[in-house]
Amino acid sequence: MSEIDDEVGGRIYHPDADHAFPDGRVNEVLEMLAADEEVQAYLKAQNVNPVARKQYNDHGTKHISIVRNRALCLYDLLKQGGVEFNGAAQQGLAEADEAVIVALAATLHDIGHVVHRDKHPYYSIPLAADLLDRLLAEYYDVAERVRVKGEVLHAILCHHTEEEPLTLEAGVVRVSDALDMERGRSRIPYKRGGRGINTVSSQAIETVSLTNGDGYPVLVEIEMNNAAGVYQVDNLLKAKLTDSGLEESIRIVALNSNENGDRIVERIEL
Repeated sequence: MSEIDDEVGGRIYHPDADHAFPDGRVNEVLEMLAADEEVQAYLKAQNVNPVARKQYNDHGTKHISIVRNRALCLYDLLKQGGVEFNGAAQQGLAEADEAVIVALAATLHDIGHVVHRDKHPYYSIPLAADLLDRLLAEYYDVAERVRVKGEVLHAILCHHTEEEPLTLEAGVVRVSDALDMERGRSRIPYKRGGRGINTVSSQAIETVSLTNGDGYPVLVEIEMNNAAGVYQVDNLLKAKLTDSGLEESIRIVALNSNENGDRIVERIEL
């Protein structure tokens, strides 16, 4: 298990990754998740089916850490850009619960992998529902627990491109899942000889950064070292951005930094 758990790690995407949110609620939830034995056990166990058995990219602890971090950064940048979220608001929850919903969904969205890689979002729902009943009890009364739980499960389900996000909180989780695309994520399957398109294209991605955009709340800049990275951007990320509700708020620019020989693709913009 150590190869799966440890060898993928060590990636930080943005110099502001450790910024604190003004409301302490989400930080309390993050601390709770980090200390919860059952949650952490799921995050490790969920990597066995995709990585060890199917030679697919990382879906374990490091993937979750990156997706959650990017989701909260994306949420923060969108809020700064004046984007109004609807999930918590339509449920009569506090504005601070928007980030809580994003953090919980980003953490639990892939636990269905303990059952199977295929159709894992649908397996994630009952597993996450059981965890949320326990995790939310400390912070919310019964009515609020039901509403927060429903929003988190909606976001988990809709990280799958087959389902339509009805809230921007869900859209953030959906897009952020695809933003974990750098080469470190595919290191294990690549070392084991995996040369599928997901592995090869991930190996082509050097860095991903999120900043305030010019005319957009969010600019996502992606640096790739060869044209294989186009698959990550144009197929996977584009598919997640489509119908996320955030298409008009996020600009994506991918640049091929390879200076050796002809560059088939130099720049992509979404």
